[in-house]
Amino acid sequence: MAKHQSFTTWLKTHRKDDSAIGDLARDVSADPDWPSRRGLPGQIAYLEERGAIPRAIDTLERAWKAYDAHRATENDDA
Repeated sequence: MAKHQSFTTWLKTHRKDDSAIGDLARDVSADPDWPSRRGLPGQIAYLEERGAIPRAIDTLERAWKAYDAHRATENDDA
């Protein structure tokens, strides 16, 4: 059984995208303190602690939905 990519690994594959998710991916890639293993709640808290604008948090939530859809597709292909 293949191991799924983590959210952060998946997100970083979108660094070159010309979109809000691409912007987030570039920010996450450049942030050595990004809480990769804290899941969505921990990542939202991290952004809030750093004063992120609401749009950044919305983008994170949309990215998680896209990641969940990606994983569901992987599971369908398995």
